[in-house]
Order: sequence, then C-alpha cells, then structure tokens
Amino acid sequence: MNLKVGDTVKVIAGDDKGSSGKVLKVIRSKNRVIVEGVAMVKKHNKPNSNNPKGGITEKEASIHISNVSLTTKDGQTTRVGYKFEEGKKVRYSLKSDEII
Repeated sequence: MNLKVGDTVKVIAGDDKGSSGKVLKVIRSKNRVIVEGVAMVKKHNKPNSNNPKGGITEKEASIHISNVSLTTKDGQTTRVGYKFEEGKKVRYSLKSDEII
C-alpha cells in the first residue's frame, strides 16, 4: 500500500474525478481510503443524548485506492517507488525522483 494518512491525493476516476484532498484514513483490509471532502454521503442520525434532535449529517465515504493518485508538492500526480537511503526505506516520486 503506497498511501499513508496525511498524504495529498487526487481522484482520477469516479464521480469525484479531479478533486483532491488529504487522506484521513487508510483501510488496508479492503484497499480503500477516506479522503477529506471527497465522496460525501448523507447520514441520517437518530436522536440521542448527545444530539437530542437527530438530523442529517454529511460525512466522507471510502473510495477504492486504485481511484486515487498521490500528488507531489507542485500538484502533479505521480506513482510511488521505494529505495534505501542511509539504511532506511523511503518513498519517492517516480516522476520527479524526489523523496516524499
């Protein structure tokens, strides 16, 4: 899995194609990610002690990891490679060869 929490990604397929955001959560068992502000769904909440009125809230739904691409600092999408530098395994951009 090439993405980590906090990475900035761009959606490359699906209804939200072209939008970008920060990875909030990675669900490794299902190969899915939750991206901030992308794939918003409405959730109906019952009244409870915390929220006495209930109501409808919006939250992010997960999208498949194949539908997002990591972006570099200048906003270009890139694939991720791995290499060893000073005894540590690091991720780097295959397009610009800079360490992520």
